[in-house]
Amino acid sequence: MAITRERKEELVIEYSRILSGTDGFIVAEYRKLTVAKVNDLRNRLRDATDGTYSVTKNTLFRIALGQSGWVIPDDLLVGPVGVVFGNGNLPAVAKVIQQFQKENAEIFVVKGGVLGASVFAGKDLEAVASLPTMDEIRAQLAGLVVSPAASLAGLLQAATSQVVNVVQAYLDQQNEAA
Repeated sequence: MAITRERKEELVIEYSRILSGTDGFIVAEYRKLTVAKVNDLRNRLRDATDGTYSVTKNTLFRIALGQSGWVIPDDLLVGPVGVVFGNGNLPAVAKVIQQFQKENAEIFVVKGGVLGASVFAGKDLEAVASLPTMDEIRAQLAGLVVSPAASLAGLLQAATSQVVNVVQAYLDQQNEAA
Protein backbone atom coordinates (compact mmCIF):
# COMPACT_ATOMS: atom_id res chain seq x y z
CA MET A 1 0.00 0.00 0.00
CA ALA A 2 1.46 3.33 -1.09
CA ILE A 3 1.67 6.16 1.41
CA THR A 4 0.66 9.70 0.62
CA ARG A 5 3.07 12.55 0.08
CA GLU A 6 1.83 14.19 3.29
CA ARG A 7 2.54 11.04 5.29
CA LYS A 8 6.02 10.85 3.77
CA GLU A 9 6.68 14.44 4.83
CA GLU A 10 5.42 13.63 8.33
CA LEU A 11 7.78 10.64 8.54
CA VAL A 12 10.78 12.73 7.46
CA ILE A 13 9.89 15.31 10.11
CA GLU A 14 9.51 12.56 12.73
CA TYR A 15 12.84 10.96 11.79
CA SER A 16 14.53 14.39 11.92
CA ARG A 17 13.04 15.02 15.38
CA ILE A 18 14.36 11.70 16.66
CA LEU A 19 17.79 12.33 15.11
CA SER A 20 18.05 15.71 16.83
CA GLY A 21 17.96 13.99 20.24
CA THR A 22 20.26 11.05 19.61
CA ASP A 23 24.00 10.49 19.77
CA GLY A 24 23.90 7.61 17.31
CA PHE A 25 21.89 4.73 16.00
CA ILE A 26 22.14 1.04 15.19
CA VAL A 27 20.68 -0.47 12.03
CA ALA A 28 19.42 -4.06 12.17
CA GLU A 29 17.74 -6.43 9.78
CA TYR A 30 14.58 -7.76 11.37
CA ARG A 31 13.31 -10.50 9.06
CA LYS A 32 10.74 -12.75 10.75
CA LEU A 33 10.79 -10.73 13.97
CA THR A 34 7.37 -11.20 15.57
CA VAL A 35 5.36 -8.42 17.14
CA ALA A 36 5.99 -10.01 20.54
CA LYS A 37 9.77 -9.91 19.95
CA VAL A 38 9.61 -6.29 18.77
CA ASN A 39 7.66 -5.37 21.91
CA ASP A 40 10.20 -7.27 24.02
CA LEU A 41 13.03 -5.30 22.39
CA ARG A 42 11.25 -1.98 22.90
CA ASN A 43 10.57 -2.82 26.55
CA ARG A 44 14.21 -3.75 27.15
CA LEU A 45 15.37 -0.52 25.55
CA ARG A 46 12.91 1.54 27.56
CA ASP A 47 13.76 -0.21 30.86
CA ALA A 48 17.55 -0.25 30.56
CA THR A 49 18.15 2.94 28.60
CA ASP A 50 16.35 5.73 26.86
CA GLY A 51 16.72 3.98 23.52
CA THR A 52 13.96 3.55 20.97
CA TYR A 53 13.38 1.12 18.13
CA SER A 54 11.66 2.10 14.92
CA VAL A 55 11.08 0.42 11.58
CA THR A 56 11.99 3.05 9.00
CA LYS A 57 11.38 3.72 5.34
CA ASN A 58 14.94 3.71 4.01
CA THR A 59 14.50 6.45 1.40
CA LEU A 60 12.73 8.77 3.83
CA PHE A 61 15.26 8.04 6.57
CA ARG A 62 18.09 8.93 4.15
CA ILE A 63 16.38 12.27 3.48
CA ALA A 64 16.05 12.96 7.22
CA LEU A 65 19.71 12.03 7.78
CA GLY A 66 20.81 14.45 5.07
CA GLN A 67 18.61 17.26 6.38
CA SER A 68 19.87 16.70 9.93
CA GLY A 69 23.55 16.69 8.95
CA TRP A 70 24.19 13.03 9.76
CA VAL A 71 26.41 10.76 7.73
CA ILE A 72 24.28 8.54 5.48
CA PRO A 73 25.21 4.84 5.72
CA ASP A 74 23.82 3.82 2.31
CA ASP A 75 25.17 0.26 2.54
CA LEU A 76 23.29 -0.30 5.83
CA LEU A 77 19.94 1.06 4.65
CA VAL A 78 19.10 -1.79 2.28
CA GLY A 79 16.16 -4.13 2.71
CA PRO A 80 13.84 -4.26 5.70
CA VAL A 81 15.65 -2.56 8.55
CA GLY A 82 14.84 -1.29 11.97
CA VAL A 83 16.76 1.51 13.59
CA VAL A 84 17.63 1.66 17.28
CA PHE A 85 18.29 5.20 18.46
CA GLY A 86 20.67 5.88 21.33
CA ASN A 87 18.93 9.01 22.64
CA GLY A 88 22.07 10.18 24.44
CA ASN A 89 23.38 6.81 25.59
CA LEU A 90 24.32 4.66 22.60
CA PRO A 91 26.80 2.42 24.51
CA ALA A 92 24.07 1.32 26.93
CA VAL A 93 21.69 0.78 24.02
CA ALA A 94 24.38 -1.26 22.23
CA LYS A 95 24.65 -3.54 25.28
CA VAL A 96 20.92 -4.22 25.17
CA ILE A 97 21.03 -4.83 21.40
CA GLN A 98 24.05 -7.12 21.77
CA GLN A 99 22.16 -9.29 24.28
CA PHE A 100 18.98 -9.28 22.17
CA GLN A 101 20.97 -10.29 19.09
CA LYS A 102 22.56 -13.22 20.96
CA GLU A 103 19.12 -14.49 21.96
CA ASN A 104 17.61 -13.97 18.49
CA ALA A 105 20.56 -14.48 16.15
CA GLU A 106 18.54 -16.18 13.41
CA ILE A 107 15.97 -13.38 13.07
CA PHE A 108 17.74 -10.19 14.23
CA VAL A 109 21.05 -9.22 12.62
CA VAL A 110 22.88 -5.99 13.37
CA LYS A 111 24.15 -4.51 10.11
CA GLY A 112 26.03 -1.60 11.71
CA GLY A 113 25.37 1.90 12.85
CA VAL A 114 26.49 5.46 13.24
CA LEU A 115 28.15 6.99 16.29
CA GLY A 116 28.70 10.70 15.87
CA ALA A 117 30.19 11.07 12.40
CA SER A 118 31.55 7.51 12.21
CA VAL A 119 29.87 4.55 10.56
CA PHE A 120 30.59 1.17 12.16
CA ALA A 121 29.94 -2.35 10.95
CA GLY A 122 27.83 -4.94 12.75
CA LYS A 123 30.96 -6.75 13.93
CA ASP A 124 31.97 -3.56 15.79
CA LEU A 125 28.87 -3.58 18.00
CA GLU A 126 30.85 -5.15 20.85
CA ALA A 127 33.35 -2.26 20.74
CA VAL A 128 30.52 0.28 20.92
CA ALA A 129 28.91 -1.67 23.77
CA SER A 130 32.19 -1.59 25.71
CA LEU A 131 32.35 2.22 25.64
CA PRO A 132 31.49 3.86 28.96
CA THR A 133 27.86 4.89 29.37
CA MET A 134 26.89 8.49 30.10
CA ASP A 135 26.41 7.66 33.80
CA GLU A 136 29.89 6.13 33.96
CA ILE A 137 31.40 9.19 32.23
CA ARG A 138 29.58 11.51 34.65
CA ALA A 139 30.91 9.52 37.62
CA GLN A 140 34.45 9.67 36.23
CA LEU A 141 34.17 13.44 35.69
CA ALA A 142 32.79 13.93 39.18
CA GLY A 143 35.72 11.94 40.54
CA LEU A 144 38.14 14.13 38.62
CA VAL A 145 36.53 17.28 39.99
CA VAL A 146 36.26 16.05 43.58
CA SER A 147 39.72 14.49 43.80
CA PRO A 148 41.73 17.75 43.61
CA ALA A 149 39.35 19.43 46.07
CA ALA A 150 39.75 16.54 48.52
CA SER A 151 43.54 16.67 48.13
CA LEU A 152 43.54 20.44 48.73
CA ALA A 153 41.40 20.03 51.85
CA GLY A 154 43.80 17.38 53.14
CA LEU A 155 46.80 19.62 52.52
CA LEU A 156 45.14 22.56 54.27
CA GLN A 157 44.24 20.38 57.25
CA ALA A 158 47.79 19.03 57.44
CA ALA A 159 49.26 22.53 57.21
CA THR A 160 46.90 23.82 59.90
CA SER A 161 47.73 20.96 62.24
CA GLN A 162 51.46 21.57 61.73
CA VAL A 163 51.03 25.26 62.61
CA VAL A 164 49.08 24.28 65.71
CA ASN A 165 51.83 21.79 66.68
CA VAL A 166 54.54 24.48 66.28
CA VAL A 167 52.53 27.00 68.36
CA GLN A 168 51.88 24.33 71.03
CA ALA A 169 55.58 23.44 71.16
CA TYR A 170 56.47 27.14 71.53
CA LEU A 171 53.95 27.57 74.37
CA ASP A 172 55.24 24.44 76.09
CA GLN A 173 58.78 25.80 75.81
CA GLN A 174 57.69 29.16 77.26
CA ASN A 175 55.93 27.43 80.18
CA GLU A 176 59.03 25.37 80.97
CA ALA A 177 61.19 28.51 80.97
CA ALA A 178 58.84 30.28 83.35
